[in-house]
Amino acid sequence: MNIFRLIVSEFIGMFVDDEFLAVSILAVVAACGLVVWSFHAGSLAVALLLVIGIAGVLMSSVVKGAAK
Repeated sequence: MNIFRLIVSEFIGMFVDDEFLAVSILAVVAACGLVVWSFHAGSLAVALLLVIGIAGVLMSSVVKGAAK
């Protein structure tokens, strides 16, 4: 039971450890949803927006983590 608890806590820690990363990714996904809903954008445009947004969030997270 102790091993199971450790595995679960590590799994949850992957998502809760970096709040900036989690909130930023949610913001990018929400922005893409807003673009689809507001402008009826095509799937290619939304995919490109997602890739660029997530890549930007990951790069800023890496830079922020390297500065610590």
